[in-house]
This record gives sequence, C-alpha cells and structure tokens, in this order.
Amino acid sequence: MDGASSVAIWPVVSNILGWTYFLAWSISFYPQAILNFRRKSVQGLSLDFVYYNVFGFLCYSIFNLAFFFSKEIQEQYRHRHNDSDNLVRGNDVLFAVHAFLISAFTLTQTFHYKSDQELSRSARTFLLVAIGASALFVAVVLLGGSMWIDFLYFLSYIKLIISFIKYLPQMWMNYQRKSTIGWSIHNILLDFTGGCLSVAQLILDAAIANDWSGITGAPVKFGLGFVAIGFDLIFMTQHYILYKSRHDPLLATLDEERQPLVVSEHP
Repeated sequence: MDGASSVAIWPVVSNILGWTYFLAWSISFYPQAILNFRRKSVQGLSLDFVYYNVFGFLCYSIFNLAFFFSKEIQEQYRHRHNDSDNLVRGNDVLFAVHAFLISAFTLTQTFHYKSDQELSRSARTFLLVAIGASALFVAVVLLGGSMWIDFLYFLSYIKLIISFIKYLPQMWMNYQRKSTIGWSIHNILLDFTGGCLSVAQLILDAAIANDWSGITGAPVKFGLGFVAIGFDLIFMTQHYILYKSRHDPLLATLDEERQPLVVSEHP
C-alpha cells in the first residue's frame, strides 16, 4: 500500500469507528427499558440517574444540533480555532437526539411502574439550578453580553458535569442493596464499548487533521468517553465480582438478566 492510499484510508476508519460507537451507545439504552418492561418494575434503577440522563442528553442534543447545522456557530468556532472546522459529526447528532428520546421513554416508565423512590433533594436542586442558569445565560446572549457559542459550551459543560455525577446514585444504590438487580449490565457493556470507540475516533480525527485543538474544542465528547469507561469498569466490578448473588431479598425476585432479552414462544 503506497503512502497516498494509507493516508486515504484513515478517514474511512474514523467513519467506521464513529458509526460503530453510535450503534453501541444507542443500543445500550434499550436493555434497561426492556428489563423494566419485563419486570414491570423500576425497582433497582436510580430515579436520580434517569432524570440526570434526560436533562443531560437534552443539553447534548442542543449542542450537537447547533454545531452541526448552524452556519453562525460554525463561523464562530472557526474564528476561535484558527479556521479549523469543529469535529461534531452526523453520528454525534443522531446519537444525542436518540439518547434523549429513549431516556425520556425510560423516564415515562418510572411514572407507569410503581416505585418507592423519590427524586432526591440534591438532584432536584442541581436540575433547578442548571435550568435557571441556562435561562439566565440565554437572556445575557439576547442582550448582547455573550455569544451563542458560549451558551452551547455552557450546555456542554452541564452535560459533562452530569456525566460525572449521574452514575453516583446508581453506584451507591447497588452498594446499599449489595446487588445490581434492576440495573442492566448489558447497558454497561455496550456503554463501555461505545466509550472506547468514541475516544479512539476523536484522537484519530485530530491526528488526521494534525490539529489537536479539535479535542480541546470539543471537551464534552472527549470527556464523556473517559467518564463512561471509568464508571462502566466500576459497575462491571460490582456486577461480576462484588455482588455475584442473583437473588435480591429486597425485591424478592430473580435476576431477569440471566434470561434472554427476547423469550421465544417455542421450545
């Protein structure tokens, strides 16, 4: 393979990585929803995690949609990054919007299936502060005190903060119950795969362009990958090493995830 062919193949590899992580991360939302439906319960699933997920992916969707479609935002980005294009791709947009929609669906399940949980005071406070601060930032932009790209970065940092804290309630719940029943391990395995591929694509894109500002210009995507990987390793440790018992006395149920996700009607 000559030098020109070698150079030409890397964008193809990047595209494959991007769509593969999109599929892995997108599919990762379904096992939890399926598990909730089969158990007719959301016991074992942290309500704080669900609310954080919905608001976080709303912020992430707005960020990606604007960076991908808005000419104004793209020009503001080039002005700040030496005429370089931002690294938000079509698969980023589809992933973010899809994640928001399926997270919202999972939230509706928490209303449909009975649970003894309530949204914690800390989660409620954080979400109210984040919404209020976002509204205030919009007012500042409309009054000419800032630019829309700054507001989008603000939303991306909210998403990044949420990604750091959203898993903590679930991790603590698993610890208290000494069980991972009700929390989908399939979700975690797919999430781990998507995180690794997302980081790999971003690094490869920066190397292809010989411009590492693409990483600093999209900190949320880079940070999300590493955060996902770190927490997924913790959850895998809880599920496979620390809490190997598959019967939860608090729920009086066997672990549904030891059965196939789709049960055949035929023997």
